[in-house]
Amino acid sequence: MAGNKKSKAKMEQAKGKAKEAVGRTVGNERMTAEGRAEQSKGDARQAKEKGKDAFRH
Repeated sequence: MAGNKKSKAKMEQAKGKAKEAVGRTVGNERMTAEGRAEQSKGDARQAKEKGKDAFRH
Protein backbone atom coordinates (compact mmCIF):
# COMPACT_ATOMS: atom_id res chain seq x y z
CA MET A 1 0.00 0.00 0.00
CA ALA A 2 2.80 2.43 0.82
CA GLY A 3 4.32 1.86 -2.62
CA ASN A 4 1.04 2.91 -4.20
CA LYS A 5 1.01 6.16 -2.22
CA LYS A 6 4.65 6.85 -3.07
CA SER A 7 3.93 6.42 -6.76
CA LYS A 8 0.92 8.72 -6.43
CA ALA A 9 3.19 11.36 -4.88
CA LYS A 10 5.67 11.03 -7.76
CA MET A 11 2.84 11.34 -10.28
CA GLU A 12 1.55 14.51 -8.58
CA GLN A 13 5.03 15.99 -8.67
CA ALA A 14 5.52 15.16 -12.34
CA LYS A 15 2.05 16.43 -13.28
CA GLY A 16 2.71 19.64 -11.36
CA LYS A 17 6.04 20.20 -13.10
CA ALA A 18 4.45 19.67 -16.49
CA LYS A 19 1.54 21.99 -15.72
CA GLU A 20 3.91 24.66 -14.42
CA ALA A 21 6.08 24.42 -17.55
CA VAL A 22 3.08 24.69 -19.87
CA GLY A 23 1.74 27.61 -17.87
CA ARG A 24 5.04 29.45 -18.18
CA THR A 25 5.26 28.71 -21.89
CA VAL A 26 1.82 30.08 -22.71
CA GLY A 27 2.03 32.86 -20.12
CA ASN A 28 -0.83 31.57 -17.98
CA GLU A 29 -0.06 32.53 -14.37
CA ARG A 30 -2.99 30.55 -12.97
CA MET A 31 -1.80 27.32 -14.58
CA THR A 32 1.74 27.98 -13.35
CA ALA A 33 0.44 28.46 -9.80
CA GLU A 34 -1.67 25.31 -10.01
CA GLY A 35 1.39 23.38 -11.14
CA ARG A 36 3.41 24.64 -8.20
CA ALA A 37 0.57 23.72 -5.84
CA GLU A 38 0.41 20.16 -7.23
CA GLN A 39 4.16 19.82 -6.84
CA SER A 40 3.92 20.97 -3.23
CA LYS A 41 1.12 18.52 -2.56
CA GLY A 42 3.22 15.71 -4.01
CA ASP A 43 6.23 16.80 -1.97
CA ALA A 44 4.16 16.78 1.22
CA ARG A 45 2.74 13.34 0.44
CA GLN A 46 6.23 12.00 -0.25
CA ALA A 47 7.59 13.46 3.01
CA LYS A 48 4.73 11.85 4.92
CA GLU A 49 5.48 8.45 3.39
CA LYS A 50 9.21 8.79 4.11
CA GLY A 51 8.35 9.62 7.73
CA LYS A 52 6.22 6.50 7.98
CA ASP A 53 9.06 4.41 6.57
CA ALA A 54 11.50 5.83 9.11
CA PHE A 55 9.29 4.67 11.98
CA ARG A 56 8.69 1.28 10.41
CA HIS A 57 12.34 0.33 10.17
